[in-house]
Amino acid sequence: MSISVRERLAALREARPPVEPGEAKRLAEAGAWLIDIREADEIAQGTPVGAKPLGRGFLEMRLEREGAAADDTLLLLCASGSRSLLAADQLRQLGYTDVRSVAGGFDGWKDAGLPFEMPAMLDAGDRARYARQLTLPEVGEGGQTKLRDARVLVIGAGGLGSPAALYLAAAGVGHLGIVDHDTVDRSNLHRQILHRDASVGQPKVRSAQATLSALNPAIEIEPIETRVGPDNAAELVAGYELVVDGSDNFSARYAINDACVAANIALVYGAVERFNGQVGVFPAGGQPCYRCLFAEAPPAGSAPTCAEAGVIGAVPGIVGTIQALEAIKLIVGMPDTLAGKLLSLDVRTQRWRTLSLPGNPHCTVCGTA
Repeated sequence: MSISVRERLAALREARPPVEPGEAKRLAEAGAWLIDIREADEIAQGTPVGAKPLGRGFLEMRLEREGAAADDTLLLLCASGSRSLLAADQLRQLGYTDVRSVAGGFDGWKDAGLPFEMPAMLDAGDRARYARQLTLPEVGEGGQTKLRDARVLVIGAGGLGSPAALYLAAAGVGHLGIVDHDTVDRSNLHRQILHRDASVGQPKVRSAQATLSALNPAIEIEPIETRVGPDNAAELVAGYELVVDGSDNFSARYAINDACVAANIALVYGAVERFNGQVGVFPAGGQPCYRCLFAEAPPAGSAPTCAEAGVIGAVPGIVGTIQALEAIKLIVGMPDTLAGKLLSLDVRTQRWRTLSLPGNPHCTVCGTA
């Protein structure tokens, strides 16, 4: 004969008595995981200080992604202490050996006078727009909030900057700075997908602003119409937490790299030549940085431009899209990024390979020797 939910909960309480809120706080301060499994609308009413708001859906995958070990102490908190009992039982069946429910849930936590905070949450419009991202355990409400609060600078509104900026805007990056000094030319349109035929002759940053604002009116687009160089790179990157470099000349690349190292800002690098592309992530502070990869620029004229060598528009599209992806992963805190690595791709043969980039201790910008 089947038992009722009430009987099941009573049996679980007897077999594994819940931990009182005060004891849960003490255990959390000693290193236990305090996990809020309530839904987003409930968490919006407050969550215990220090709790991880992971929700109940996909909790098992979220715990694995967060790095919880099978023998870690896990303290589950819901609204009143019932859902956490059931969730704790399921986790124990999966092999977690020390999972406990917090008695009384968040109501009990508040009644005990324990500290809680009001997290920054998404509104209904954001949840609808980013629904497919929010379902990913690697993103969720917390990651989407990080995207909303992020400030990213995109260097160049051309072949690489176009797809990068489009996907960053679509993903919900709250503030995008777009730097470019050029105007839209008809020859740009086959690869620089931020722009339209009607934009020919307009400043690229203004064309980019119009396109990105139409795509996502909830974010802020800052057009910065200037040429990047050693004299202004430090000023440009100031106030941003991440830079995506889609520049097409070595002077700008070295200037942006040096400014990012000095300001302790991560840099997502991309480059294209004919059917080949590269993407790399240089971590904040360097080691490695762009100069560890290329200590000096090649002689003038030795590296052909797109106008000289030609390019199929989809090639910078692929590279710029990967740059956007790496930026998103960095913002939300995913562990497996291209930090300290270089992805090299040949789209003619579809050969892709990833190389580790050791930092140069004698690098003139980020060296430690």
